[in-house]
Amino acid sequence: MAIENLVLVVHVLLGLGVVGFVLIQRGKGADAGASFGGGASQTVFGSGGSANFLTRTTAILATGFFLTSFGLAYIAKQKAEGLDDLGLDIPAVEQVEEAPVAPERNTSDIPAE
Repeated sequence: MAIENLVLVVHVLLGLGVVGFVLIQRGKGADAGASFGGGASQTVFGSGGSANFLTRTTAILATGFFLTSFGLAYIAKQKAEGLDDLGLDIPAVEQVEEAPVAPERNTSDIPAE
């Protein structure tokens, strides 16, 4: 149970990180202003450096997010198989009583047109 909670916490943090890094990045149209003296040389990472750093970090976070997704799916599968081993009768769908069906009409009493 502890490993599941750890993977879940890491999964949520990675998801928030991916969202945050995607929101920090500038769109492709924002680069047009830089060619007209946007001051790209005054950025923290240098000209074009921040885009590369943010893109790589986003890719790493997204990869971690997918790996934790697979990990959580594997843990859920193991839990489901564990319930089967207990011999419990767990219905997948709740049984519902069928509604009564109306009797068929006798069509021989209806006059033909």
